[in-house]
Amino acid sequence: MNWPHKDLLDVSQLSREDVDVVMRTAASFREINSRPVKKVPTLKGKSVVLFFAEPSTRTKTSFDIAGKRLSADTFGLAKSGSSLQKGETLKDTVLTLQAMNPDAIVMRHSASGAADFVARRVSCAVINAGDGWHAHPTQALLDLFTLREVWGDDLVGKTVVILGDVAHSRVARSNIRLLTMLGVTVRLCAPRTLLPKDAQALGARAYHELEPALVGADAVMCLRLQLERQEAGLLPELREYARRFCLTKDRLAAAAPDVKVMHPGPINRGVEIASDLADAGNSLILDQVASGVAVRMALLYLHITRKEKGEPV
Repeated sequence: MNWPHKDLLDVSQLSREDVDVVMRTAASFREINSRPVKKVPTLKGKSVVLFFAEPSTRTKTSFDIAGKRLSADTFGLAKSGSSLQKGETLKDTVLTLQAMNPDAIVMRHSASGAADFVARRVSCAVINAGDGWHAHPTQALLDLFTLREVWGDDLVGKTVVILGDVAHSRVARSNIRLLTMLGVTVRLCAPRTLLPKDAQALGARAYHELEPALVGADAVMCLRLQLERQEAGLLPELREYARRFCLTKDRLAAAAPDVKVMHPGPINRGVEIASDLADAGNSLILDQVASGVAVRMALLYLHITRKEKGEPV
């Protein structure tokens, strides 16, 4: 199929068929990452700008590796040391990037809607690598890819618990949208102050106690606890949070026998998840990292090689 989307701003724009295309394409690229020479000429001569106006290590590195393994030229632009820090508006920065004629811009920004703002002003593809609390579509897609590697293509009837600071998490929002679309039951668990008020509208059930949320769960996705929430008075001291909500092997006993454990990273060991559980055999945390490269290779390929209407296929 010809990929129908110029940009990837959120998973809500994707159909089930679109998601399946991303999964199949990522599976085909996964093999490249295990070769002695991890490079193919698929995107040779194409250029990808990594525009990260918010700090990132994992996502930026993952996209950088993904682009390079497809032989694209990648160029990093961070807020620190850039014209944005010198007072230039986002619009002017974007117009400058457009004048350089890249084939894709991978963008992270602290403002919700920033990726959409950029996408409407450039002719190249824009891939949202996280915008404020709004969305992180590539994380949700790599999480899905990781689960499909374990469970197969059909996730209907599975139960996934998303544990942690759900209210302020773009990872949680994108995962809720994607997983519920595919028939997964999603439970959200956090202190009341860190649960979204619209959980039911999102298609998920909210819990403010950990043990009931874990009963029969097939996977638990921990979220990074942002310490600024404690400064804002939205959560108790870390010791109290860990006492009530840290995922441990004992607490996980209430879940399904083969329950899987996930975390987008970076991990606060002993706060969000016990250290021994993060390294256990049922942990998919490192699998998520590997999946991220394959999924981002797929997304760069699909968006850069797509044909506009009227172009020869």
